[in-house]
Amino acid sequence: MNFYFEATNVLDKLDAKKGSIKGIIASVAEKNRKRTAALVIETLKYKQVLNEVIDTAQLLKQEKKITSRNLALVLVHDLLLAGGIQAGEGPIKQAVLRHRTRLQSEFTRLKVKRGVKSNSELAQTDDARAGTVMSNSPNDILTSVRSGDTTIHQGQQNLLVDKRRTCDLPGAGLPSRRSVNVKVSGPASSFVAFVHTFFSSKAFKQDDHIPDLFAFHPSARFTDDPLYLSGKIILQDKASCFPAYILAPPTRDDAVVIDATAAPGNKTSHLCAIMQNKGKLFAFERDRKRYSTLKNMLSKAHCNNVEAVNADFLTISPNEEKFRGVTHIGSGIVNRLDHLLDNEQENEVDSERLNKLAAFQLKMIRHAMTFPSVQRIVYSTCSVHAIENEHVVREAIKTEEAIKGRFRLGRREEVLPTWHRRGIPEEMDNPDDAESVVRCSPGEDATNGFFVSLFVRDEDVAESSAGTSKRKDRGSEDDSQTRPPPTKRKRKKNKSNIVTS
Repeated sequence: MNFYFEATNVLDKLDAKKGSIKGIIASVAEKNRKRTAALVIETLKYKQVLNEVIDTAQLLKQEKKITSRNLALVLVHDLLLAGGIQAGEGPIKQAVLRHRTRLQSEFTRLKVKRGVKSNSELAQTDDARAGTVMSNSPNDILTSVRSGDTTIHQGQQNLLVDKRRTCDLPGAGLPSRRSVNVKVSGPASSFVAFVHTFFSSKAFKQDDHIPDLFAFHPSARFTDDPLYLSGKIILQDKASCFPAYILAPPTRDDAVVIDATAAPGNKTSHLCAIMQNKGKLFAFERDRKRYSTLKNMLSKAHCNNVEAVNADFLTISPNEEKFRGVTHIGSGIVNRLDHLLDNEQENEVDSERLNKLAAFQLKMIRHAMTFPSVQRIVYSTCSVHAIENEHVVREAIKTEEAIKGRFRLGRREEVLPTWHRRGIPEEMDNPDDAESVVRCSPGEDATNGFFVSLFVRDEDVAESSAGTSKRKDRGSEDDSQTRPPPTKRKRKKNKSNIVTS
């Protein structure tokens, strides 16, 4: 039962607003963390439904041994949704099992009432985004990778797979292992050829918005595959792939890019993949523990062009030699899980917390705008709140840094143009600017709640700014090389002039 008590403790802390989901889960002992996190997140997804079942069955009224609602939630979750309570016999487990028939009956009645056929349809709508995305390693991707008896050979490219819970695809599981040697080339067509080897053509779908993104039915399992375990596959949500795709960093050996908020590393590894492991990608993380996680992730994903930096991006000087050539910067928080709490707190959104987050994000954007050579800055969040999204963008574009640097919002054609959901017009100073930003609506777009914006500086302005900075730094050294040498004037001897009167 200790496992259930641990999960209950996490839920109690969340109710008391003692931290974020990820922050509180990170405090759980590492040996129990993964299992506890899974139960907590799954329980939050079904919390509204489970509460209704518990209340209707009068579990807490009839069983005095169960003194905590959160304990009841995790136990009933496993009883109804996970095949049973995973604990030895004891008074608390027996207290729940005494009501098993009633609980199951109320759960079935609730499904009928809501007109759903599957349990997954009862999950909190935000969690349609819990579908995952698989991105392959950016360095010599899927080259000589062995998965059981399967060998795959492929050149460098960026391939992603989105495994959506809401995707209308027939059921598909991983195939039985068989020996095959696949040699393919080309970005999207190559992966199509690869997956056709393993899956029915009806088991996956190429994404409509990101060319190298593929949707799989949720019954497909990748987490136990050697490719995943060896870092060749990275699981990630579709919407959180948008920032790197929109930033579109160059694939040149002289490219210099910054990920300002890098941990745990999924976004960084995606940027690295797009860059084809070329150039230099600086990944900043100020927290020591998260920095360690970031380094492990990047090492596992073979990101050889990334330099992880354990420092606050805001403390970095834009004029430091190695940062003066930075042209692309990604900023924003894209991996919070707090959206799972938002639905139950819709009427009591913590405005103080949101205001602090918004102020911090605005500060990050303003700092990014001071880099002399920067051309593109992407700002993204996994929030649905306008205060963190449209409000930050509308303030950023009015700042001194934006005006001085001549930054503008990226036009729709520069920011995922085929994506249908844009910003909220009434939350922008200029309603037309809403077309320049991207929103994802949980439950409707097969993603999590998400927001992405792009700031662009005209090339001629960027070049001028970079040139001015370089000249200022070189100072008199350049002046001495460009100015003509001073001419030496011959001194004339002063002759005495005799004036007579």
